[in-house]
Amino acid sequence: MSKADWQLYEVFIRPRGGLDHKHVGSLHAADAEMALQNARDVYTRRGEGQSIWVVPSAAITASEPEQRDSLFEPTAGKIYRHPTFYKVPDGVDNL
Repeated sequence: MSKADWQLYEVFIRPRGGLDHKHVGSLHAADAEMALQNARDVYTRRGEGQSIWVVPSAAITASEPEQRDSLFEPTAGKIYRHPTFYKVPDGVDNL
């Protein structure tokens, strides 16, 4: 397989002390294992990560900007779904 045939992967890193993975960039690789190794080498050089996800870009389905109103407008009137509606008890750092 030539480099021209390599697949594009999206890379997500969970930082030390972090609760969720963050998108940090993209890279090309021949397969998922190579993508994982390259992501480790490129995006965690200073040892800041504790978990890595690599996802083929072709596997990601995203909404279109034109769909914004139909997707998100129905929730605007439902404030109980927003976390600001609830009071967080004292001593609770993360929910």
